[in-house]
Amino acid sequence: MAPGWTCVAALLIILVISCEAGRDFYKILGVPRDASVNQIKKAYRRLAKEYHPDKNKDDPHAEDKFKDLGAAYEVLVDDEKRQKYDRCGEECVAKEDGFGGMDPFASFFGDFGFGFGGGGGGGREREVPRGGDVTMDMHVTLEELYVGNFVEMVRNKPVMRAASGTRRCNCRQEMVTRQLGPGRFQMTQQQVCDECPNVKLVNEERTLEFEIEPGMVDGQEHRFVGEGEPHIDGDPGDLIIRIKTQPHLRFERRGDDLYTNVTLSLQEALLGFQLDIPHLDNHNVHIVREKPTWPGARIRKKGEGMPNYDNNNLVGTLYITFDVEFPKSEFTPEEREELKKILKQESIGKVYNGLRGY
Repeated sequence: MAPGWTCVAALLIILVISCEAGRDFYKILGVPRDASVNQIKKAYRRLAKEYHPDKNKDDPHAEDKFKDLGAAYEVLVDDEKRQKYDRCGEECVAKEDGFGGMDPFASFFGDFGFGFGGGGGGGREREVPRGGDVTMDMHVTLEELYVGNFVEMVRNKPVMRAASGTRRCNCRQEMVTRQLGPGRFQMTQQQVCDECPNVKLVNEERTLEFEIEPGMVDGQEHRFVGEGEPHIDGDPGDLIIRIKTQPHLRFERRGDDLYTNVTLSLQEALLGFQLDIPHLDNHNVHIVREKPTWPGARIRKKGEGMPNYDNNNLVGTLYITFDVEFPKSEFTPEEREELKKILKQESIGKVYNGLRGY
């Protein structure tokens, strides 16, 4: 075979292999091949928010990117499908499992309570009875709100199962017209019901996974669709998880900013100091002062606050207020004289009580 034809054949082989291999789902999600399920879920959620078509109406490729994300998530989050994909690529998963039949977006965002405007969630054609919502407070630490976490919850809830017999169902009020005579009619309202198979309520245990995302705020709510109280003739309500932040020993959160206090010795306050403040993810915030620090002085460290929930690339500020601990023992006369020489301060003797006009 001529050298030119050899090159063409090699290119054709490469193209065939590429087509059979399909899309690189790890590359689409931006995760390593050994990524954990939690890493995959976090990457998917972040990118799904970023590339959702409703938020990128000017990007003609946004919908395709969004579909690629869904396909990658559907496969990599499932252990069995992921093993097949790692063995022989997307085509293998599609052939053996009928890949693409589920809607990962509806499942993922429905479970976690995230929605976007404009997507096929239009109003119902008729009013459907609905069970009650269940609201539960989830107490989380400031560390979890800083770095994020996945929490598994066991939900014990009543679900409907088939039972013997029938029951009256879908009861409604309808107008009935009755003729009383020539040209005389009477309209009355009466209840009309259907006959439905009987059901019974059985307690079942389900494990739900809730993601504490970096930057969440106190009181923020997330909704698990259909995990609330059942309704015998309609849809179940929702389970609402409400974030409650536990008090922290070192930090106080105000919006995206963090506040803390540091106590210095008098020597450190006068001569300067170096110290490391352990942060919420255990990295150290290094502080150096080479000049006197007075009680109540405050410094700020930009980029050391909390991540912003809507944009984790934005981070608040850490504000550090200093207290000074004065010596409790008395000085000798000689030490007093030495201190006077070192400080070189005269007595100010200024008295001010805030009153005016005297």
